[in-house]
Amino acid sequence: MIKNDEIKEFAHRPQECMAALLPVRDALEVLNGRWKLPILIALSDRPKRFKEISKDINGITDKMLSKELKDLEINKLVTRTVYDTFPPTVEYARTEHSQSLTHVIMALKDWGKLHRKEIIGK
Repeated sequence: MIKNDEIKEFAHRPQECMAALLPVRDALEVLNGRWKLPILIALSDRPKRFKEISKDINGITDKMLSKELKDLEINKLVTRTVYDTFPPTVEYARTEHSQSLTHVIMALKDWGKLHRKEIIGK
């Protein structure tokens, strides 16, 4: 966990601050939008079929889910496995690489709770 002193010290080093921009932009580009993190969270316990993911995430359309799964697959955060059944069975699962986001997701959850409390007092 990063401490406030570390953040203040980092802010006083402009070169390091600027060097952080590219990786932060890369991360935000990969995780952008409303649906990617909820999809990864939905897949956190086990691989799932398309309709299972769709049911887990309230409000996402099939078209959007398909697009986001393709983006996550391109970025090596999700794998798509097609099984030779009739009809074909397709499962999506998180990759080992996506597990590195666990701390990020937990930090966002903690910050979201703090922010919600600050804004609406709950």
